[in-house]
Amino acid sequence: MEMTSTRTVIVDGKARDYPLGTPYQVIAADAQDRYPSDILLVDRDGKLCELNKPLDRDCTLRMITAVDRPGRQTYERSVVFLMLAAFYDTVGTERVQRISVEYSISRALFIRAKGDFILDQALLDRVEERMRQLVRQAVPIRKSSLCTEDAVELFRSRGMLDKAQLLRFRISSRVNVYSLEDFSDYFYGYMVPDTSYLKWFALQSFEDGFVLRLPDLRGHPRLARAFTPPIKVFQALHDAALRSEALHISNVAEMNQRISQGDATQMILSQEALMEKQIGDIAEEIAKRRDVRFVMIAGPSSSGKTTFSHRLSTQLLARGMRPHAIATDNYFKNREDTPRDENGQYDFEGLGAMDVEQFNRDMVRLLNGETVELPHFNFKKGAREYNGDLLTLGPQDILVIEGIHCLNDQFSHALPKESKYRIYISCLTTLNVDDHNRIPTTDARLLRRIERDARTRGYNARATIQLWPSVRRGEERNIFPHQDSADVIFNSALLYETALLKPYVEPLLFAVPKDCEEYIEAKRLLKFLSYFLPVPADDVPRTSLLREFIGGGCYPG
Repeated sequence: MEMTSTRTVIVDGKARDYPLGTPYQVIAADAQDRYPSDILLVDRDGKLCELNKPLDRDCTLRMITAVDRPGRQTYERSVVFLMLAAFYDTVGTERVQRISVEYSISRALFIRAKGDFILDQALLDRVEERMRQLVRQAVPIRKSSLCTEDAVELFRSRGMLDKAQLLRFRISSRVNVYSLEDFSDYFYGYMVPDTSYLKWFALQSFEDGFVLRLPDLRGHPRLARAFTPPIKVFQALHDAALRSEALHISNVAEMNQRISQGDATQMILSQEALMEKQIGDIAEEIAKRRDVRFVMIAGPSSSGKTTFSHRLSTQLLARGMRPHAIATDNYFKNREDTPRDENGQYDFEGLGAMDVEQFNRDMVRLLNGETVELPHFNFKKGAREYNGDLLTLGPQDILVIEGIHCLNDQFSHALPKESKYRIYISCLTTLNVDDHNRIPTTDARLLRRIERDARTRGYNARATIQLWPSVRRGEERNIFPHQDSADVIFNSALLYETALLKPYVEPLLFAVPKDCEEYIEAKRLLKFLSYFLPVPADDVPRTSLLREFIGGGCYPG
């Protein structure tokens, strides 16, 4: 029986036959005029495929553009590859000691480079021009499969010892390696088919490194964003990166090495001791400021705000103060007064959902020494209630207030500035897979939330992944604009946490059905977790911030 030489492809509900072996890039080009953003990948029946992959079956394709999260990740990864190839080509491979892509800041990537060169804007301009030459030439990005031993030897010979060490812990017998002209590298994730897709970027000198500015692919991609970093957040990230480097745990391979040598317990305890010292330092600073009566704590989802508040309260107690916890959720407006969003749904995250004036009246009265009956919000009834919870502030009393709007001056507008000490808390991870594959801080928080949602709310991983984009939108509107107004940035990331979370989260991610949209993200996270050796929870203290997510802590939820 003669086999047909064509395959049927369904795109946007329309079927069309293509010759067997047609690259998906050709099929995407036929559909591009129906999409406002560049198509960068295809979703073939629930599996992401690069555009240079050949058609080998009947299938339904969903086009992944720069607007979609996998598309944005692919663009970022590809432009990093382009920058690296141009940097090595411009400077000379023998003069480059190390280039490390460290973290995202103000929608740009902060990068440090070491070697026999002067890292200034003049050099960066030459590298950027080389990048643009490669874009104009539409140089193919090739992918080849090497046996792991050959890949290890390739990267060792080129001085990329972090990659060689990382691959030693991979079980797979083969590794995909990408090449751009003579430059080869290993990346966790997909690439665009050639450099012509990478039109928008800029290099800018910053601090002891430089930033690779990226476009807003969801808005106006032809405009590279102006680089206006939150300096306090940058400093917290930078300090954490330098500490990790000093500990020789700046990437997954170095941490796996420590775990495989039996040093996990020492690593856990030293990390916890460092965090306890940082919390103690914050408490000491608060105690020195005699006028402070309100400690205002805010941060994005799954930053560990609850446990941090308890641990800070313990440290304040140790300094002779009497902390009282207040949840701003108790100042929600009654349900009938809650504003709605553009979709007609209740907007619980906007400042308009809070009874700002009642909060300020109560806090001012407390500051003046009056006795105040504090409210309790009944979420089932959607209304505030008063149950005789009375509070009067004495000389040693201090309020520890946690909530999404605590850094927003509009929320506490009636309180004197000197009476407030504002803390921004976030999981600012600086541990990366290797020098060229960064771990987004949002991934660390998402893993935390997947485990906590499953343990405390009965949500499966699919539900948490589905909700995550709306959580992120709320953070971008209500938290991130105020992060640099804090008196102090507290970094709640612990180097060992992904290794700890791995055995908890993996089964939850494997349970995500293959026929749903969230499967692609679940699969990406599983690939990410596969790089880590696990560590058991036995030696994690009951006071650890991570106990908020895995359970077994000594603080109330």
